[in-house]
This record gives sequence, structure tokens and C-alpha cells, in this order.
Amino acid sequence: MKLEANQHFGITQVLRLGLVQACLGGLVVLMTSTLNRVMVVELALPALLPGVLVALHYAVQLSRPRMGWGSDVGGRRTPWIVGGMAVLAAGALLASASVAWMETQRAAGVALAFVAFVLIGLGVAACGTTLLVLLAKRVRAERRAASATTVWVMMIFGFAVTAGTAGRFLDPYSPGRLMAVTGVVAAIAMGLTLLATWGLEGPAVADTPAAPAAEHGASAFGTALREVWADPPARRFTLFIFVSMLAFSAQDLILEPFAGSLFGFTPGRSTQLSGVQHGGVLLGMLAAALAGSRWRGRQFGSLSGWTAGGCVASGIALAGLVLAAARGPGYPLEANVFGLGVANGAFSVAAIGSMMRLAGEGPPAREGVRIGLWGAAQAVAFALGGLVGTGASDLAHRLLPSPAMAYAAVFGAEALLFLVAAWLAFRPLPGNRPQRPGSGRRRPLAGRSGLSGADRLQPGALDHAVWRVVQ
Repeated sequence: MKLEANQHFGITQVLRLGLVQACLGGLVVLMTSTLNRVMVVELALPALLPGVLVALHYAVQLSRPRMGWGSDVGGRRTPWIVGGMAVLAAGALLASASVAWMETQRAAGVALAFVAFVLIGLGVAACGTTLLVLLAKRVRAERRAASATTVWVMMIFGFAVTAGTAGRFLDPYSPGRLMAVTGVVAAIAMGLTLLATWGLEGPAVADTPAAPAAEHGASAFGTALREVWADPPARRFTLFIFVSMLAFSAQDLILEPFAGSLFGFTPGRSTQLSGVQHGGVLLGMLAAALAGSRWRGRQFGSLSGWTAGGCVASGIALAGLVLAAARGPGYPLEANVFGLGVANGAFSVAAIGSMMRLAGEGPPAREGVRIGLWGAAQAVAFALGGLVGTGASDLAHRLLPSPAMAYAAVFGAEALLFLVAAWLAFRPLPGNRPQRPGSGRRRPLAGRSGLSGADRLQPGALDHAVWRVVQ
């Protein structure tokens, strides 16, 4: 079904975009998880190599603002979504070919892998950024939290289905089988993306304010990026995204070693612990989405409350892991990790809803640059998170007298990062502190939105709640 330009998306259109996100997630998990294992186990390569390749694909995503700006100028997002998926699929095919090549020509295979992961990062940047921009522009404000949850749940579903199905067909492993499985996954992802985006967006708006920006050549992007960065709410939200996602990603690579080292978990049981955490993430995402949607005229909290509250709860759960390190076996580790997942899921989906709301605030035709900037902040945080988490763990193990104290120090530092993120979520912008009742007229938030202080104090106003995230 084709939509007119600027017509609001319903659940069908959101599910179509969620299908694209699931395809993106399926290709990425195949590259970052399966190829990681093949390089380390089957090829006996240093674990540093896949780690550097994954960090490279995140670093390349610094191009997200440029991708978003390109879609702003053109006025259409679906060509960037389809083109990004095509680049991602090409990178995935080259990556699997590089692994096969490493068996006979190791240096050449490694060189090709670097090229492939650059393409993977570019494809994720183009497809993922513009998909979020399209959601932000075409989904009604009161439905954005639920829409964000739908898309992210479908991405997790893409992770699970691809990992499980591809894993079955990869046994017994051979380079040819790896390339065949990757080719099938890439073809399915590309086909579903073309079907899901067919007629989805409608024609470009003829009078889009982005058109004049193309006349200024390459300098227009720099001007647009400086304009967005000069906006206090956008800059504050960028810092919030970086700090919260750094804390979020830093725990991933040390949680399972922590469970094995201090609690004696086997590899299988520590993998199940990761599943417990992801189950909590899913529950937290659903809870935040349902609370952020109106039910019989009522709304349970705001996006800002769920964002900052989720960060505080994540910090508390990490403090619980500090206690777990001190107590050792006998501590309810699974329950603590599940609670950490719930808190992580709540803050992350609320932050995504806030991001889509905030993208529409400020100068017109800058939605892509704004979401691209926040996507770049997340990518840098994820690239650094694994290195910071594991590096801090190694350093703490060298400096502190026991593994328990080392893990406790790292989890404690991550808890503090989440508290800093919560502070960023609620700290007022200079010049926008509310006045006392009767002291005169209140200033508009951020000097641009035109919302009064009274509007800001309405806890259930979804249209205005995002401003509390970046005050």
C-alpha cells in the first residue's frame, strides 16, 4: 500500500520498517558473532583481530551525520535505507570471503576483512540512521515510544533467528558453507528490504526546505552539523547518549568472565546468564513503551522519567554486582542480572523515543543530521565500551589484590557512569530554570520551542517530555 508524502504511519508501516531493522540486525550479528568465533576457534587467530574489526565497523559509523544530511537534502529516506542494506550485504559477502581466504592467504584475507568491515559500518550507518529519521518524521508523537520498541524488538528477533538458523546450517563448518549461508542471509535481507520499503514513503515533498542546502556544495554539511551542535538540547542529548551507552556497552564483555571467575559458572551457564539479561532487556523495553503510551486517557510517567529512572536503576543494579563480587557464591546473581537487563531496556527504549521526538525540534530539514549525530555518539560509545570495560578489568586485576576487588571496582565505575547519565537527563539548561509561582512570565524552553513552564510541569505530556531529558 502506497502512502502520500507526509502521511502518518500506522502499525503496518512500523512493522515494515521493523522488518528492515530485523534484516539489518541479522546480517550484523552474523558478522560480529559468527565470524568472530570462526576466526578465533577454527582459524586459531588472535581474538584481537575480530575485536579490532568490530571496533572499526563502529568507528566508520561516525559517518552517520553525513548520511542523515544526505537524506535531508534529497527529501527521501527509503533510497538511503535500501542503498545502505545493499552496501551492508556486499560487506557481509566480502567478510565471509575474507575468512575463507585467510586459510590459504592469511595477510590478503585480513586486508580484505578490513575493507569488508568498512563497508559493513557504512551500510549500517546509512540504513539505520535514515530508518530512524523516517520513523521520527512519520509516526505520531504519542506512538513513538511504542513504535521504537516494536522496531527494536524485531531487531532482537532478527538477531535470534539468524544466529540460531545460520548456526544449524554452518555445521559442519567449511569455508564454502560459510559463504553459502552468508549469501542466503544477504539475499533474504535485501529482498525483504525491497519489499518492505516499496511505496512506503511516497514522493519527495516538492517544497522541502532542504533543497536550498544542496546549492552550497560540500560546505553545506559542515554548516548543518555546526548548527545542530550549537543547539543546547541537541548537544546535551549527544553527551547523554555517549555516557549512557558507554556504561551500557562496557559491561558486556566482562559479565560472563565475572560469573565464571567468581561464581564458577560453566561456559554454558554463563551463556544462559546472558540470555537472562536479554530477557530482562526485552521486558524493560515493553514496560517503558506501554507506560509511555496512553491507556484510557492515562499515561504512566513520561519519556524523561523512564530514561533517567532507567539510568538510576541500572546504576543500582551494577552496585548490586559490586556486592555480588564481595559476597561471591550464594548471592542471587541471576536475579541481579535480570534486574540490570530490565533497567537497561527501560532507559534505552525511552531514550530512543526521546530521540525521535527531539529530532523534530529545532531548524527544519535537520532531522537526519540530528539523529545521525546521536547515532555517531552511540557508535563511538560502543566502540570504546568493550575496550574500556576489558581494559579497566585487566588494569584492576593488576593493581588490586584480588579478582573480586577488581571486578567490584569496574562495576562501581560503570554505576557512576549511569548516575552521570541520569544527571545529564535532568540538569536544566542555563537560563531555563523555572521561576517561582507569581514571579513573572516563564521563559520558553531552549528559546525556541515556545512551550511555557506550565507545560513543562505536566508529567504526562508526551509532546513535551523530551525537553526534560535535555534540560
